[in-house]
Amino acid sequence: MARKKKAEEEVRELDEFEELEIIEGENSNSTKSNWKEIKNLEDLPGVGPATAEKLREAGYDTIEAIAVASPLELKEVAGISEGAALKIIQAAREAANIGTFMRADEYMERRRTVGRISTGSKSLDKLIGGGVETQAVTEVFGEFGSGKTQLAHTLAVMVQLPPEEGGLGGSVIWIDTENTFRPERIRQIAEARGLDPDEVLKNIYVARAFNSNHQMLLVEKAEEIIKEKAETERPVKLLVVDSLMAHFRSEYVGRGTLAERQQKLAKHLSDLHRLADLYDIAVFVTNQVQAKPDAFFGDPTRPVGGHILAHSATLRIYLRKGKAGKRVARLIDSPHLPEGEAIFRITEKGVED
Repeated sequence: MARKKKAEEEVRELDEFEELEIIEGENSNSTKSNWKEIKNLEDLPGVGPATAEKLREAGYDTIEAIAVASPLELKEVAGISEGAALKIIQAAREAANIGTFMRADEYMERRRTVGRISTGSKSLDKLIGGGVETQAVTEVFGEFGSGKTQLAHTLAVMVQLPPEEGGLGGSVIWIDTENTFRPERIRQIAEARGLDPDEVLKNIYVARAFNSNHQMLLVEKAEEIIKEKAETERPVKLLVVDSLMAHFRSEYVGRGTLAERQQKLAKHLSDLHRLADLYDIAVFVTNQVQAKPDAFFGDPTRPVGGHILAHSATLRIYLRKGKAGKRVARLIDSPHLPEGEAIFRITEKGVED
């Protein structure tokens, strides 16, 4: 009985695709006009109730989520051919206005909608162009005690401030891989900055990741919270992963596992970028360093993660200890900002000049 029902669903989906091809052949212009009216998954060409249900169960419940998916992903979750998945994605991109060219001046105008979260330090904000950006992945790396987690704690408080005070009036999701999140520190920073610590803590959602697979799963769970909070007074505006590479580094040891680790890491980073772009949130990740014994000159420390992480992070910031308890931040990589340094302190307020 179950097989018969499944066969009927497949036939119905196939009929819908065949009908779509006939319509395309007769009048491509009318199809394009239909695409502009797409609002729900069922409105996408070739997506019937059965396919729509499978897509929603897999987390693809918006047109935008379909638009940024790959044909192989949809093929696996919906049980359709790669060609059919490609048609669905193309229709979703047309409806969501994703994947089309635009003039640079129009893109410049769109960039004005990017939000920025103050770090609490004016010099550090200036170094990174006004604060930690939404729609981007910002990576900070450095030795233990350099201020990575302290900066993350400060951002978790600052993002809850209104825009005129350096925040985005948003909530926070924190994925903790090394048991370094401390609500006591959040409370201290909030009180020092004149905020209600209980309210600040209520707007932070924390989960402990116990291995790399769990860490990747938590990103999927994070998307559910982001969707739930999207239309509320406190939408999620910051996603923290502290630290990004801890589990990948400990689970994949030796050169023999390097390829598998990097492929898995690339998928994880792709998921983080998708959340940043799709929901206009800032993704802030901390990273560990390793010593380079053959470096006879300069700083022997290098960030973990290799070229995959180096190319994926939108901004890379290197933190190190300075004199008299100060910290030094160096902007290593940015698509539009010059390299430079900023000095800041860590106090009861978190990060400040």
